[in-house]
Amino acid sequence: QVQLVESGGGRVQPGGSLRLSCAASGSIFRSNIMGWYRQVPGKQRELVASITSGGTTMYADSLKGRFTISRDNAKNSVALQMNSLNSEDTAVYYCNALAYTKDGSDYPLGSWGQGTQVTVSS
Repeated sequence: QVQLVESGGGRVQPGGSLRLSCAASGSIFRSNIMGWYRQVPGKQRELVASITSGGTTMYADSLKGRFTISRDNAKNSVALQMNSLNSEDTAVYYCNALAYTKDGSDYPLGSWGQGTQVTVSS
């Protein structure tokens, strides 16, 4: 059972924009916090943005002002608008539902999808 399908990645020049989309199954979307993660080879997957069912957003400090996360609760989808991209944004991007531990660490709730590759290069 496929729970999460990401799309919208591609190659873009520095300074460009991309919009990622994620289609989620109802069972994983529901009222959960949804987030976008990214991973580069050799590094841990990191949470870049999250959004609650009520629309409260959180962003990694390094990304504030460039990325915007949104969700459509009626369509079980979440999007990530990425602007002013640079080479450090090159990664595979994944979406997932998530929760937080008492110490503020996030952890994923669903199985990972295949992700979508974002490459920022001139």
